[in-house]
Amino acid sequence: MDKTVNIALQILPTSKSIHPYKLVDEAIEVIAASGLRYKVTPFETVMEGSYDKIMEVVKLAQEACYKAGADSLMTYVKIQSSRNDVSIEDKMEKYE
Repeated sequence: MDKTVNIALQILPTSKSIHPYKLVDEAIEVIAASGLRYKVTPFETVMEGSYDKIMEVVKLAQEACYKAGADSLMTYVKIQSSRNDVSIEDKMEKYE
């Protein structure tokens, strides 16, 4: 898969002592530092780039949550791919 894809990532962390939003913030920091184009929404973060790069970021985001104190994670991934490149703007431009 050498085309640009969109992958939506939702991580739902649990912890006995840390608020989930704090843990999600750690995952978003990893995404922000990745250099990928991304958009944070209330339920998930959508990333744009190569499949392999984004999946590496998914792994790093999960690791960041555990490092920050998560006891467990439910991680949901949605992938949009095409024979052509896929962009966030294709879906969002008329709404922004």
